[in-house]
Amino acid sequence: MQRRDIIKAGGIIAAAHITGMTTLSALANMGSSLKSSSRMPVLFIGHGSPMNAIEDNSFSQTWRKMGKSLPRPQAILSISAHWITKGTKVTGNAQPRTIHDFGGFPKKLFDQQYPAPGAPELANLTKDLITYSHVQTDDSWGLDHGTWSVLLPMYPAADIPVYQMSIDYDQPLQYHYEIGKQLNKLRDKGVLIIGSGNLVHNLGMVDWGNTGKKFDWATEFDTKFTEWMNKGDHASILKYQQILGTTARMAHPTNDHLLPLFYILGLKQPGDELKYFNDKFDYGSISMRSVVIG
Repeated sequence: MQRRDIIKAGGIIAAAHITGMTTLSALANMGSSLKSSSRMPVLFIGHGSPMNAIEDNSFSQTWRKMGKSLPRPQAILSISAHWITKGTKVTGNAQPRTIHDFGGFPKKLFDQQYPAPGAPELANLTKDLITYSHVQTDDSWGLDHGTWSVLLPMYPAADIPVYQMSIDYDQPLQYHYEIGKQLNKLRDKGVLIIGSGNLVHNLGMVDWGNTGKKFDWATEFDTKFTEWMNKGDHASILKYQQILGTTARMAHPTNDHLLPLFYILGLKQPGDELKYFNDKFDYGSISMRSVVIG
């Protein structure tokens, strides 16, 4: 080996050592602000219409029950279908604003606020845990309706710190899955990680009368994905577009509402059980099927 190669190799090793020490240091610092806890479950929640936040229906009723039955989190990390960015970001603001990122709904919905505190320290920790990609903090975003419309029924007191992670839509499916894997240490520190989207989401085919109309492609997609999740067949899930073809394109003309699920599946550990809730369709083309893992 030439001298310049030795120097180069030494630099790489040193950089890797520094990165590792940074992560270990961040974990140690986190221990001072968060108590160790039993491993938290992770959730994928079909959030559907923003009106679910204020309506008393079967979806919001289930969310309320879950807020009472789940172990109380010390903080919540939400990965919402409604925060799409170039690159991956986490909110670092101490008081995230409530974002009303929708239109055409009653004033009562726009009047809703979810004044939960942020989690700047956890945002920095999350950056350090993720080595698969470069992650930035962001103070301009807040809590969009993919987050607060679910949390308002679950934790109405808004007294649990909440922060969000964005979705880099330009990245392949494997990217989102791998980042999910690297968030696992948060589960042992009382952080509840929620992916908020929908298993089937085609707004162009919505049955606005909500007559109970069923589409074969929607049922097929929901059924096949559930089978894969039950078997732990993540390899097929990562290739769902090639395998399901037209059915996949009908279920997700754009896959922003499915991508949060890839983070949650990446978090699944051996021995984690899957339990489904709200497993039915709304407006014909929106699957509200949700899952708790762990």
